[in-house]
Amino acid sequence: MLQRIMDGITASTGTAVRLASLALGAAIALIITVSFLCAAAFILVLEKYGPVHACLAGAGIFFLLTLIAAGCYLAYRRGAEKRAAMAARAAPQSVLNNPMVVATGLQIIKAVGIKRLVPILVVGGLALGLMASRSSPDTTTKPAE
Repeated sequence: MLQRIMDGITASTGTAVRLASLALGAAIALIITVSFLCAAAFILVLEKYGPVHACLAGAGIFFLLTLIAAGCYLAYRRGAEKRAAMAARAAPQSVLNNPMVVATGLQIIKAVGIKRLVPILVVGGLALGLMASRSSPDTTTKPAE
Protein backbone atom coordinates (compact mmCIF):
# COMPACT_ATOMS: atom_id res chain seq x y z
CA MET A 1 0.00 0.00 0.00
CA LEU A 2 2.82 2.39 0.85
CA GLN A 3 4.52 1.56 -2.44
CA ARG A 4 1.35 2.52 -4.38
CA ILE A 5 1.23 5.85 -2.56
CA MET A 6 4.89 6.52 -3.31
CA ASP A 7 4.42 5.56 -6.98
CA GLY A 8 1.46 7.92 -7.23
CA ILE A 9 3.44 10.76 -5.69
CA THR A 10 6.39 10.09 -8.00
CA ALA A 11 4.18 10.03 -11.08
CA SER A 12 2.31 13.19 -10.13
CA THR A 13 5.57 14.99 -9.29
CA GLY A 14 7.10 14.03 -12.64
CA THR A 15 4.02 15.24 -14.47
CA ALA A 16 4.02 18.51 -12.52
CA VAL A 17 7.70 19.13 -13.31
CA ARG A 18 7.14 18.48 -17.02
CA LEU A 19 4.11 20.76 -17.12
CA ALA A 20 5.95 23.48 -15.20
CA SER A 21 8.89 23.36 -17.62
CA LEU A 22 6.54 23.60 -20.60
CA ALA A 23 4.74 26.53 -18.99
CA LEU A 24 8.07 28.25 -18.28
CA GLY A 25 9.15 27.83 -21.91
CA ALA A 26 5.84 29.23 -23.14
CA ALA A 27 6.09 32.16 -20.73
CA ILE A 28 9.61 33.03 -21.93
CA ALA A 29 8.49 32.85 -25.57
CA LEU A 30 5.50 35.06 -24.76
CA ILE A 31 7.71 37.63 -23.03
CA ILE A 32 10.05 37.79 -26.02
CA THR A 33 7.09 38.10 -28.42
CA VAL A 34 5.49 40.88 -26.41
CA SER A 35 8.84 42.67 -26.17
CA PHE A 36 9.27 42.70 -29.96
CA LEU A 37 5.66 43.79 -30.49
CA CYS A 38 6.12 46.62 -28.01
CA ALA A 39 9.37 47.68 -29.67
CA ALA A 40 7.68 47.70 -33.07
CA ALA A 41 4.75 49.72 -31.75
CA PHE A 42 7.14 52.13 -30.02
CA ILE A 43 9.13 52.72 -33.23
CA LEU A 44 5.95 53.17 -35.26
CA VAL A 45 4.51 55.75 -32.85
CA LEU A 46 7.92 57.42 -32.45
CA GLU A 47 8.20 58.01 -36.21
CA LYS A 48 4.64 59.34 -36.55
CA TYR A 49 4.02 61.31 -33.33
CA GLY A 50 7.29 61.79 -31.47
CA PRO A 51 8.99 60.47 -28.34
CA VAL A 52 6.45 61.66 -25.73
CA HIS A 53 3.50 60.02 -27.44
CA ALA A 54 5.53 56.87 -28.05
CA CYS A 55 6.37 56.59 -24.34
CA LEU A 56 2.74 57.19 -23.36
CA ALA A 57 1.57 54.56 -25.84
CA GLY A 58 4.09 52.06 -24.42
CA ALA A 59 2.96 52.83 -20.89
CA GLY A 60 -0.66 52.35 -21.94
CA ILE A 61 0.08 48.96 -23.49
CA PHE A 62 1.87 47.73 -20.38
CA PHE A 63 -0.88 49.11 -18.15
CA LEU A 64 -3.44 47.19 -20.19
CA LEU A 65 -1.35 44.01 -19.87
CA THR A 66 -1.11 44.57 -16.11
CA LEU A 67 -4.90 44.92 -15.81
CA ILE A 68 -5.43 41.71 -17.79
CA ALA A 69 -2.93 39.80 -15.63
CA ALA A 70 -4.51 41.14 -12.42
CA GLY A 71 -7.98 40.13 -13.64
CA CYS A 72 -6.78 36.63 -14.47
CA TYR A 73 -5.12 36.34 -11.04
CA LEU A 74 -8.28 37.43 -9.22
CA ALA A 75 -10.44 35.05 -11.23
CA TYR A 76 -8.05 32.17 -10.52
CA ARG A 77 -7.92 33.00 -6.81
CA ARG A 78 -11.72 33.10 -6.54
CA GLY A 79 -11.97 29.78 -8.34
CA ALA A 80 -9.38 28.25 -6.01
CA GLU A 81 -11.29 29.52 -2.97
CA LYS A 82 -14.52 28.02 -4.32
CA ARG A 83 -12.82 24.68 -5.00
CA ALA A 84 -11.33 24.68 -1.49
CA ALA A 85 -14.74 25.41 0.05
CA MET A 86 -16.35 22.62 -1.97
CA ALA A 87 -13.59 20.21 -0.95
CA ALA A 88 -14.04 21.18 2.70
CA ARG A 89 -17.77 20.49 2.49
CA ALA A 90 -17.22 17.16 0.73
CA ALA A 91 -14.45 15.93 3.05
CA PRO A 92 -16.67 14.71 5.93
CA GLN A 93 -18.79 12.67 3.52
CA SER A 94 -15.82 10.90 1.97
CA VAL A 95 -14.80 9.17 5.22
CA LEU A 96 -17.71 6.74 5.08
CA ASN A 97 -17.04 6.00 1.42
CA ASN A 98 -13.76 4.31 2.33
CA PRO A 99 -14.25 0.52 2.27
CA MET A 100 -11.61 0.03 4.96
CA VAL A 101 -13.59 2.16 7.42
CA VAL A 102 -16.78 0.24 6.68
CA ALA A 103 -14.99 -3.11 7.03
CA THR A 104 -13.44 -2.03 10.33
CA GLY A 105 -16.84 -0.92 11.63
CA LEU A 106 -18.38 -4.25 10.67
CA GLN A 107 -15.58 -6.12 12.42
CA ILE A 108 -16.10 -4.06 15.58
CA ILE A 109 -19.85 -4.76 15.50
CA LYS A 110 -19.13 -8.45 14.98
CA ALA A 111 -16.61 -8.59 17.83
CA VAL A 112 -18.54 -6.56 20.42
CA GLY A 113 -22.06 -7.56 19.46
CA ILE A 114 -24.91 -5.32 18.39
CA LYS A 115 -26.75 -5.59 21.73
CA ARG A 116 -23.76 -4.26 23.67
CA LEU A 117 -22.77 -1.69 21.04
CA VAL A 118 -26.06 0.26 20.89
CA PRO A 119 -25.90 1.59 24.49
CA ILE A 120 -22.24 2.52 24.02
CA LEU A 121 -23.10 4.48 20.86
CA VAL A 122 -26.01 6.23 22.61
CA VAL A 123 -23.80 7.34 25.51
CA GLY A 124 -21.07 8.42 23.09
CA GLY A 125 -23.56 10.41 21.04
CA LEU A 126 -24.88 12.16 24.14
CA ALA A 127 -21.35 13.02 25.27
CA LEU A 128 -20.49 14.36 21.82
CA GLY A 129 -23.68 16.42 21.74
CA LEU A 130 -22.98 17.92 25.16
CA MET A 131 -19.40 18.80 24.17
CA ALA A 132 -20.57 20.41 20.95
CA SER A 133 -23.24 22.48 22.69
CA ARG A 134 -20.77 23.73 25.31
CA SER A 135 -18.06 24.72 22.84
CA SER A 136 -20.34 26.73 20.51
CA PRO A 137 -21.02 30.35 21.53
CA ASP A 138 -24.58 31.30 22.36
CA THR A 139 -25.68 33.78 19.70
CA THR A 140 -29.33 34.10 20.80
CA THR A 141 -28.67 36.26 23.85
CA LYS A 142 -28.66 40.02 23.52
CA PRO A 143 -25.68 42.04 24.72
CA ALA A 144 -26.01 43.86 28.03
CA GLU A 145 -27.01 47.50 27.80
